[in-house]
Amino acid sequence: MSSTQRLNERQQRMLALLEQTGDVRVPDLKAQFGVTEMTIRRDLEKLEQTGKVKRTFGGAIMVTRDVAFSDRTGVHTAEKAKIGKIAAESVQPGDAVFIDGGTTTLQLVRHLPPEMRITVVTNAINLAAELMDKKIPTLVSGGMLLDTTSTLIGPVCADTLSKMAFDRIFLGATGITPLHGFSNSNMYEAEIKRVAIARAKEINIVADRSKWGMQDLFSFAELSRADRLFTDTMDERTGEVRQALEEAAVEWIVCE
Repeated sequence: MSSTQRLNERQQRMLALLEQTGDVRVPDLKAQFGVTEMTIRRDLEKLEQTGKVKRTFGGAIMVTRDVAFSDRTGVHTAEKAKIGKIAAESVQPGDAVFIDGGTTTLQLVRHLPPEMRITVVTNAINLAAELMDKKIPTLVSGGMLLDTTSTLIGPVCADTLSKMAFDRIFLGATGITPLHGFSNSNMYEAEIKRVAIARAKEINIVADRSKWGMQDLFSFAELSRADRLFTDTMDERTGEVRQALEEAAVEWIVCE
């Protein structure tokens, strides 16, 4: 019997909810299922034992393991759209911008004005297609295609970016913690992010609340390396990271 099959009905419903939303909070689960906080925490502990879930302060999130782009597109869509809209407003005419692949950076591209007078460099095939439709000058990095995320990776991509200079860059992250900084589940994508950071005047991270308290395997930057973080909320789960951001003098923008 698999670890998932050993879950009781309530725990299976919680797992289904997590798969749909990406994260859950103890008070919400307590109200929804009509059980005590202690019971909810025991349930989350059992879910964590499946390897699919990671407990956080005040709740739990789904563990990311190089999740396919198509599987992430429907998670926190409204929040990502708000983040993308506000982040897009920070782009200025004449900018040379790098935007990496991801569901939140995709929303950023969708909120850029058509025919905007900027130059965008990207390593994401789907973002390049959106930019082409908007008639925005676009350079595609080249490299080996990672089919799960539609991004280009590897030495060709890294070498191309290392010869460029960006006014600002926008990067996604699958994890944000004080100790591990900004992290990603894929080592090759993390390396491309590091190269872009080294070539940028301004470094922007776009990440919704499900990334707070999550630590993925490959750190691509300390918190202090970012100039600005665009996110959708600051709640009780973000206290430790928020304090670390303050100490690192990183500006954060809550996109509501």
